[in-house]
Amino acid sequence: MIEAFLVEREPWIRRHLDHHAATRARLAARPAIGSGREILYLGSAHSVRVEPAPAGARATRVSRVGGDHGDELVVERVPRDHRPTAAILEAWFRGRAREAISLALQRRGPGIGVVPGPIAIRDTTSRWGSCSRSGALSFSWRLILAPPPALESVAVHELCHLRIFGHGPAFQQLLATHAPDHTRWRRWLRQHAAELHAALDDPDPPALDRRYTSIFLDS
Repeated sequence: MIEAFLVEREPWIRRHLDHHAATRARLAARPAIGSGREILYLGSAHSVRVEPAPAGARATRVSRVGGDHGDELVVERVPRDHRPTAAILEAWFRGRAREAISLALQRRGPGIGVVPGPIAIRDTTSRWGSCSRSGALSFSWRLILAPPPALESVAVHELCHLRIFGHGPAFQQLLATHAPDHTRWRRWLRQHAAELHAALDDPDPPALDRRYTSIFLDS
């Protein structure tokens, strides 16, 4: 039975493995952060520019700017800040993610008839969001890299779990009512999962291979 299943699914398996290999090679070939790499933020590509902080600055600052040559994330680093640029950006992204997700929950909760409690911002590879039986909500900070409607669709998904735990027909109907395009954004997140999870990684083909195989086989 297993052999018959594998034979039947061989074209699908090969297609996804080829897709995985191509994505792995593309990610491994990227330039270093701050040396030409583009990183998604709010679904749009941003180049990273690192420069010394202005005289008198007390802390490193990250800002988003737009120009004739595209959007940038500018890291103004103070001399005493020895963190890698990736760590500085991750801290900034986490703050932006908490703000955006909290706003989405506050905005959409009343329409669903729920009041969310405090949220946790984590870095998970298997889920974009989760809801425990006690009603605790958790989200991946990497949602801030995706288009805002993708982030909001995950927020609505977890809010619906505050009404209905599980993914049965009643839940699916509730979700479709409040997020009619949720399947589109779920598909987008699945297709871009490797890129979002490797956004701040250094090129490392073996690590990429181990980390993202399951993402593509689950696509």
